[in-house]
Amino acid sequence: MGSKTMFKWPKQITNSLVVQLIKAEKDVHKAFNMFDSATAEYNNGFRHDHETFGLMISRLVTVNQFRTAEGMLERMKQENCKVTEEIFLTICRGYGRVHRPLDAIRVFHKMEGFLLRPTQKAYITILDILVEENHVKRAIGFYREMREVGIQPSVVSLNILIKALCKNRETVDSALRIFREMPNRGCQPDSYTYGTLINGLCRLGKIGEAKELLKEMEQKGFSASVVTYTSLIHGLCQSNNLDEAIGFLEEMKRNDIEPNVFTYSSLMDGLCKGGHSSQAMELLEVMVRKHHLPNMVTYSTLISGLCKEGKVREAVEILDRMRIQGLKPNAGLYGKIICGLCAAGNYQEAVNFIDEMVLGGISPNRASWSLHVRMHNMVVQGLCNNVDSPRAFQLYLCMRTRCISVEINTFDCLIKCFCKRGDLHKAARILEEMILDGCIPDEGIWNVVIPGLWDRKKVREATELLLAELRQKFIEAES
Repeated sequence: MGSKTMFKWPKQITNSLVVQLIKAEKDVHKAFNMFDSATAEYNNGFRHDHETFGLMISRLVTVNQFRTAEGMLERMKQENCKVTEEIFLTICRGYGRVHRPLDAIRVFHKMEGFLLRPTQKAYITILDILVEENHVKRAIGFYREMREVGIQPSVVSLNILIKALCKNRETVDSALRIFREMPNRGCQPDSYTYGTLINGLCRLGKIGEAKELLKEMEQKGFSASVVTYTSLIHGLCQSNNLDEAIGFLEEMKRNDIEPNVFTYSSLMDGLCKGGHSSQAMELLEVMVRKHHLPNMVTYSTLISGLCKEGKVREAVEILDRMRIQGLKPNAGLYGKIICGLCAAGNYQEAVNFIDEMVLGGISPNRASWSLHVRMHNMVVQGLCNNVDSPRAFQLYLCMRTRCISVEINTFDCLIKCFCKRGDLHKAARILEEMILDGCIPDEGIWNVVIPGLWDRKKVREATELLLAELRQKFIEAES
């Protein structure tokens, strides 16, 4: 953990003093050194107890020092210090936070070596971690293990199990069956149970069943939460039931339930997909007036919808609002704007956005590679067809520098564009690079290049040499 610093302790050192000092120290490394310095006082009669050990383990877990934290457990065992279940669960929750559920299970099972029998709380903690990390089969097996050791089901454990079963279409019926059997097991469903089922049914497209559960929930005297309403609104938008989705938004207002950013974003998504981007823009203004900051999903939804309807100017304005808010556009958002500009024939502005992407450090990766290829080739071809050969050639060179694939149609447009302008030097260069890239020129390209070269004065000999070289490269590319 770093170099040790010795502290000057008073003659009468107490555990409460050590706890106080460790809590006050913001730097975890220094806190650990302080803990070790207190350990050096063992000869003077001081001993760490489960409280000082537990606090230090908690501090270590917050900075993901899991190995050191687990080592502290062994120190507690060697020093015959009481180890509580909560100390183990602190480490388990830490592993869950960093998406390491299998390590959480491993630490859970280490309790046996400390003569600790896990309680219902411990089992529920691990069960929840497994479900959150989508380890559904393992979670169901873990629940069975919990039942086998004699731990009775509770509303909390059954809610977590239902949540796990709601994640897949194949198991959602089992979730509903457990829900109906809960009263027979002495566990009455609560608002969380209903909300979990409604959310799961909506995600799986079972909107009718979800609405029936909402009615039942209200009849039982439970109030739906903003999350439950948002699930229904999102599900209805996905199934193109916009009027009903808007109706649920109005119902939320009548019930004094404040929509959140996800509620508004879900409804905006439905409006944009239905070709109602103007209504989505109005909803954005309502959302902002209520002090809900739009997120990346909100902006992406609006930009996509506006571009789809050909409202590229408005989409660019939304992009500007997003940047003012401090959010950085990604390749996907730039792609929507660029494609919209290309569809409107604004290739010069489209290439400006590509330049902006490059300056912003947005480079192709595995996920965005095909998008970058499509964008760049589309803009180069558009610039060629709009007789802006300098910008087209500049972007072409940028593509080659950044190793973005050049499509055969892009080579074709560039060569024909420069031949028409009489710049046969660039045309020949691009043709040569085309063959080097493994693209085979068709008859149309040769018919444009060869007459252009042949008609030039005093170039017949040079042309014959070039043709011989190109044919050789052409043969090599074919083989």
